[in-house]
Amino acid sequence: MSSSPTFSLLTTISAGAAGDAEVLPRFTLESFFSEWSLAPFSFVVTVWVAGLYLLGVAQMRRRGDHWPIGRTIAFVVVGMGSFYVATASGLGAYDTTLLSVHMVQHMVLSMLVPLALALGAPVTLALRTLPGTPRRWLLAVVHSRFARVLSFPPLAFVLYVISPWALYFTGWYDASLASTYVHEMMHLHLVLVGALFFWPLMGVDPVPGRVGYPARMLLVALTLPFHAFLGVTIMGQEELIGAEHYQELREGPMASWLPPAIDDQHLAGGILWGSGDLIALAFFGVLFVQWVRSSMKEAKREDRRLDLLEARAARAATAAPPEESRR
Repeated sequence: MSSSPTFSLLTTISAGAAGDAEVLPRFTLESFFSEWSLAPFSFVVTVWVAGLYLLGVAQMRRRGDHWPIGRTIAFVVVGMGSFYVATASGLGAYDTTLLSVHMVQHMVLSMLVPLALALGAPVTLALRTLPGTPRRWLLAVVHSRFARVLSFPPLAFVLYVISPWALYFTGWYDASLASTYVHEMMHLHLVLVGALFFWPLMGVDPVPGRVGYPARMLLVALTLPFHAFLGVTIMGQEELIGAEHYQELREGPMASWLPPAIDDQHLAGGILWGSGDLIALAFFGVLFVQWVRSSMKEAKREDRRLDLLEARAARAATAAPPEESRR
């Protein structure tokens, strides 16, 4: 009895990255460009999310409304583009072969992608383009108690800093190496937890959890020691993460070029430490620019308010009769 094409596709996908890793060549910069794959899950997610966003932008333009091009570039090109590159390029091909490559992917998905998506303001775009009933549903979700609890800054911060510890020091990472489904869900988890933490801090959408700019700067600064400590911990430990999987790879056809697993793990820790600091600097830059723009807008609003008060006072003085005529 022959299997259906759908079943065959699912079987191929569920075979996991470990099977593909058996035929991967030595990892080089060229591999980043040469080892691209269709990556069905990533492709479908990217096309749907970016497509819906562009559909909303097109609807805004058809009715003559302005939508900043910078937001579209941030969401579609940087955000969803980085998501697809991280999961379908050489990074995606080698992310279960080298822990160091996975760590680059981790930082892109957990920090760069959420920042870009937040700057794209998709909630604002949806509220401006959705018809009545879906728009009310979205507003109900945004203002729900569940959303307020999840976006509560201290809780979101705890979830964000605990998540990588839970990933690498529980059986979760081993499960992601053994199952493509778990692996893909891990990718989504990194993006969602990052968005949960950074969206209220960096984005312009009317989401709960918004705090003042000094508190935002403090929360971003607090992530630095946690990334550094996790990176140093991974660099310093001698127990392998995903030991069974990575040792098995080094007994197969790629043994000739794979570095020692412990050396690759130490490199992964250094990448986590260093890249976390670099991306955090980008966050600080974005926050600083937003803070300056917000202050300038507030100053303009205050100037308009004072001008209005002065104009009202002048009109009142002009309309009032002279003191001698009243006598």
